[in-house]
Amino acid sequence: MGRIICIGNHKGGVGKTTTAVNLSAAFAIAEKRTLLIDSDPQAHSTIGMGINKRLVKKTLYDGLRGDALINELIIDGGIDFLKIIPSRMELVRVEAELLFRSNKETVLKALIKTQKDNYDFILIDCPPSLNLLMVNAMAASDSIIIPLQCEFYAREGLGQFLKNYDVFKKMFNPDILIEGILLTMVDKNHESCGKIAEETKNRYNGMVFNTVIPRDKNLQESVRFGKPLLFQDIASPGARSYLDLAKEIIYKSTCLIKEPGNEDYKCRSHQER
Repeated sequence: MGRIICIGNHKGGVGKTTTAVNLSAAFAIAEKRTLLIDSDPQAHSTIGMGINKRLVKKTLYDGLRGDALINELIIDGGIDFLKIIPSRMELVRVEAELLFRSNKETVLKALIKTQKDNYDFILIDCPPSLNLLMVNAMAASDSIIIPLQCEFYAREGLGQFLKNYDVFKKMFNPDILIEGILLTMVDKNHESCGKIAEETKNRYNGMVFNTVIPRDKNLQESVRFGKPLLFQDIASPGARSYLDLAKEIIYKSTCLIKEPGNEDYKCRSHQER
């Protein structure tokens, strides 16, 4: 049975979609059957995979509305072992349309449940807001990756996100775990960036991935070409970091971490099946 991992943070610009796109590619390169679900109305993961939104017949929106079966939504990702469920701006309407459904928080979970045995990893790219789409992603997932840009305001918002995570966990998915906090846009030559990375690792001891994502202009520019950086320049620092992250997630053992303040957080990555 595969793992469902959502990639979320309520702050935008922290490397969430970059992580979703390149980590999916890294899993596929490792020959892990991977499904990337774009659950952001901005559709940046869809664009980042080089998919022309105008030519897509069915998107996640159709599936959440009940107008399409899951198999009608899945398209090829341009490489063996990688599939995608694309998105478009129409997805922004789904929150209002699902508002009065009794199961509105678990529509995505019900939609993708039949696919869990078909993939080693299902990654969900979440919107940068604490809305119904984010709740659905967390309710459907086994764990969450929290990308964190190495800058002051992003780090300050992490504590609030973890408090919200606690609320979501209690209300919608008691089994969800924190896969790890992922430090992104790390500039080793920038003193304040290094301090933030060190302070984050000290405060959230054991919850932070060993792998860090460097500030690599090629990661940002790869979006313009509509391909993950791993498909363009696998030897670049940014691409190698996502290969390292995929390896860490595959091989890291289960662990239980206690965060200061007497709150217990489970942080788990699973050994290769």
